[in-house]
Amino acid sequence: MSEEPENFTLALLRKLDAKMDGLREELRSETAEVKSEVRSLRADVASDMMTLEKRLSDQIVGLRRAVMEYHSSAIGHGCC
Repeated sequence: MSEEPENFTLALLRKLDAKMDGLREELRSETAEVKSEVRSLRADVASDMMTLEKRLSDQIVGLRRAVMEYHSSAIGHGCC
């Protein structure tokens, strides 16, 4: 390649191009981090939902039992 006199505009464009490449790489890295965090949060939410489902199921079973016991005792006393 022949040497050309340095053009101020070309020099600025080259610097800008190099900065853009750096920003692209940084953005890729940050995007990968965010994706990883989202996967982790998704797993946490799934775990929390399963725990909540179990707790609610246990509470519903307890409520059913209490209602059945109430009705059994109400019928036994001749009320209603």
